[in-house]
Amino acid sequence: MMTSSKMPAANGKICVAPSILSADLWRLGEEVNTVAQAGADWLHVDVMDGHFVPNLSFGPAVVSSLNGKTDLPLDVHLMVEEPMLFVDAFARAGADLLTVHIEAKDEIVNTLKYIKSLGVKAGVSIKPQTDPTRIIPLLDLVDLVLVMSVNPGFGGQAFLPESETQIKQVRQFITRSGRNIWLEADGGINPKTAPLAVQAGADALVAGSAIFKAADPVLALKQIRQAAPDI
Repeated sequence: MMTSSKMPAANGKICVAPSILSADLWRLGEEVNTVAQAGADWLHVDVMDGHFVPNLSFGPAVVSSLNGKTDLPLDVHLMVEEPMLFVDAFARAGADLLTVHIEAKDEIVNTLKYIKSLGVKAGVSIKPQTDPTRIIPLLDLVDLVLVMSVNPGFGGQAFLPESETQIKQVRQFITRSGRNIWLEADGGINPKTAPLAVQAGADALVAGSAIFKAADPVLALKQIRQAAPDI
């Protein structure tokens, strides 16, 4: 199991995390190397169980195959109904950060504490319809809050404008907590929407289709970064 040392603390830098959900899995290693050389900060891995969201995606074997093959921190997003069934396996596989949903079945405080006990950074995610005030009691336990700017489950969706309000509220909560916590926006991020997310308070951006489905992924990543300069 890797420790969380590869995942830096939030420091005003805007991080771009390409999501391999949109990558060409036939060429996954090549695709990861391409975005790493283009300046990606993290690699985002969307894990779906077919229950919490109506789709299936990656298991621990994919994270294990990436671990040690890339220097990018592995930002693993568990879109699963019972995250405690998966935490151990993904921690052993080399996840640097494990994000779980507040809407999942497992008790969220115990889940976050357990993730931290494994030497992995912990994140909590909320769906677009979730009241963001629910994260307030959890801020002492997390290293990252992920705001879904689409309904989770599938790549290629459009950024939901109401997500800006959620991101602004979460940023206010983080600021009041006095803690150094990443605020990540995930869904529909591209050069047009990246500035909206950053202006609302996000400092980490997940982009899948906008990078991996682009004719030139290197240029696409650079355009997102140029559209959302460090704060």
